[in-house]
Amino acid sequence: MKKVVLAAVLAGALQTGYAQNTSPSYHATVAQDGSGNYTSVQAAVNAAPENRNEPWCIFVKNGSYREQVIVPKNKSYIHLIGQDKNKTVIHHNLNVGGKPQDGEEPSKTEYWKHSVHNPASEVAGFEGTVVKVEGDHFYSENISYVNDWGVESRKGPQALAIMLRGDCAAFYNCIFRSFQDTWMTSKNDSHRLYVKDCHIEGAVDYFYGGGDALLENCTLYNVRSGSVIVAPCHKNAKFGYVFRDCVVDGNEAASDGKQKLGRPWHNSPIAVYINTTMRIPIAPEGWTNMGTIPGLFAEYGSHDTNGKILDLSRRKTEYEGRGKEAGKGSCRAVITKEEADKLTYERMIMGNDGWNPRAFMGKHR
Repeated sequence: MKKVVLAAVLAGALQTGYAQNTSPSYHATVAQDGSGNYTSVQAAVNAAPENRNEPWCIFVKNGSYREQVIVPKNKSYIHLIGQDKNKTVIHHNLNVGGKPQDGEEPSKTEYWKHSVHNPASEVAGFEGTVVKVEGDHFYSENISYVNDWGVESRKGPQALAIMLRGDCAAFYNCIFRSFQDTWMTSKNDSHRLYVKDCHIEGAVDYFYGGGDALLENCTLYNVRSGSVIVAPCHKNAKFGYVFRDCVVDGNEAASDGKQKLGRPWHNSPIAVYINTTMRIPIAPEGWTNMGTIPGLFAEYGSHDTNGKILDLSRRKTEYEGRGKEAGKGSCRAVITKEEADKLTYERMIMGNDGWNPRAFMGKHR
């Protein structure tokens, strides 16, 4: 193996646990032109040591990395750092669509060429996502995670850009793009996720799953009329999804006032938007039905681009489930300032063990 190239100067001794106020050197470099230790991201992950309790930092130079990346459970503390979020792209063209029925129109079955269930497909047998993270304490910055099927076709079926299964994941200054189900968070409601200054793009339930997730200063970008942002399935989450100081935006098709903030997938999901800037109009009801009754779907301080507080009096409060979770129920659509002030980084993310991903965001140089 080539000698590891240090891509940054060690600003202090890299300590174990949560002492994350240093700027660590890179343990490996990925570069398509052969100037690094590896030419693929997966190769660098495969070579990382197992069961660490301190960061293993991988620098990914600008390039188009067309591959599926799997971070297994035994690869904890992987830090994946891109050179430029617009030029460092991990992507693939895949979806999870089932075999078309006989007689279906070819225009409606184009997805089958890129389905992981198609034995003749390039991605046959792949995981149903471009990137899957099972290891705990994964961190990434300055990278685009893209599912080409979703971005290029602008239609379903499900085509994930990223799927999380580990605890204590964090992302800074990254881009996530697809159409249906762009990002699936962990279904384990005890898991924590922190996302800062990121762009998340899609149209159908494009941020969904479980766990406690705090997103700050992120852009939620809608790409069609009638987009739905979240579809959580929380059962025992303490906080659920919290979007603080984020922006809801979209293309021309998504600017017709039919967009929804979310719908309840399973169990008793929670999603709260705090001080959100609505650059495009949201449907007056704000939310819509799906599989169950939400535990809490609410807002505080939503405003337009001029800072004018929006009228939330028509927001949906009555819901109907379907299937096994059929029934009717209600939840509030607005929380108080006092309640919003309690949904903080310190309570949601740092918790009792002092996990502090802000300490290393933007520090990799």
